[in-house]
Amino acid sequence: MYATFATSIIGLLIARIPIFLALSIPVLIFIAFTTPAPSVLVIQRMFSGIDQFPLMAIPFFILAGNLMSTGGLSKRMIRLAISLVGPLHGGLAMTATTGSMFFSAISGSSPATVVSIGKLIMPAMDEAGYKRSFSVGLLMSAGSLGIVIPPSIFMIVYGAVTGVSIGALFLAGIGAGLVYGVTLLITCWVYSRWAGLPTSGRWSGREIWESTCGSAWGIAIPFIVLGGIYGGIFTPTEAAAVTVGYAAFVTMVIYRELSVRDLIDVLVSSAVTTAQVMIIVAAASAFAWYLTTSGFSTAVFQMMAGIGDDPIKVLMVINVVILIAGMFLDPNSIIIILVPFLFTVAMAAGIDPVHLGVVLCVNAAVGMFTPPFGLNLFVAGAIGVSYRDAVVGALPFIIIALLALLLITYVPSVSLWLPSQVYDGIG
Repeated sequence: MYATFATSIIGLLIARIPIFLALSIPVLIFIAFTTPAPSVLVIQRMFSGIDQFPLMAIPFFILAGNLMSTGGLSKRMIRLAISLVGPLHGGLAMTATTGSMFFSAISGSSPATVVSIGKLIMPAMDEAGYKRSFSVGLLMSAGSLGIVIPPSIFMIVYGAVTGVSIGALFLAGIGAGLVYGVTLLITCWVYSRWAGLPTSGRWSGREIWESTCGSAWGIAIPFIVLGGIYGGIFTPTEAAAVTVGYAAFVTMVIYRELSVRDLIDVLVSSAVTTAQVMIIVAAASAFAWYLTTSGFSTAVFQMMAGIGDDPIKVLMVINVVILIAGMFLDPNSIIIILVPFLFTVAMAAGIDPVHLGVVLCVNAAVGMFTPPFGLNLFVAGAIGVSYRDAVVGALPFIIIALLALLLITYVPSVSLWLPSQVYDGIG
């Protein structure tokens, strides 16, 4: 039965059926024909899966990211990045990476980061002589930082499922995001020297100052979110709501690049994105419930328990499982479906739950641009890149991202040092 169930889901995914249907339809069918339970239980489980207070932060962070993206922050971030790293070898590529890191800290969305930064920097990289495959691969991999650097929707969902502190996860994401980002920056420098690309311009204190002042309102958002959470002023969900109000004020009053008509479009777009995320979370919740009640999760747990309690081996298996899952599933589905039994195995091996969350997050980030169904591979179409070119560009950056993943996985202090300074019992 398990083989038939798994085959049906894989078949639906290959057929490009929407993920929420690929997860929920087999559950409905197997509940109807293999158990006496009423099918309405599936609907109830879907609603209970999204009826959680921490998940209320998701629509707010999505809306805040869209407000800042539409309201002119992207170009200000690019200007700041150019002033800081532009004169270095690989300056434009480093600008794409640094700009993605800045924007990730505001939007919390990988696809939004790829589109917002890619539309601005891709033409300049083409003109400067960068190979298109390198440029698109870099933008997709740097854009994946959107789910690592806080505020991260992935970490919010992980915290809601496992009960791990979202504040601690946000702090851990800073260290992991910096390591991931620095790995990409080194790659940009090496590629530029190898390809013989010229440097451009010199550092200007005046330009750095003016670009910093121009983007300061946007840069303040992460400090407001993290400072408010760790200062005990508000919860992560309340921080998301405050961020929306702040973003609306900055884009409509300070920058004055967001009109009322634009605001309506942003609200509609954010509502659609929120619905897409939440319906997947709902379907994945019902799917996870069925796996548990049918005994599938227990069988998988027993199989994984056979690898022992050595943290090195357990983390290696978890990495492989999540990397494979990331080829087919979106990050939120991975959490709901796989985390319940992976979490148990990891805790038995003595792995810190915050560290586990960061490792899963970076794995999911790599999955965002891993063929065949990495979301960023399809989002790249919005910046004029075909699916085939996106896959070709992604392959070398997958290897680079895996190197960063290994460092984050097996050097826990990379992600745990910062949260351990604030929270007790982490390490």
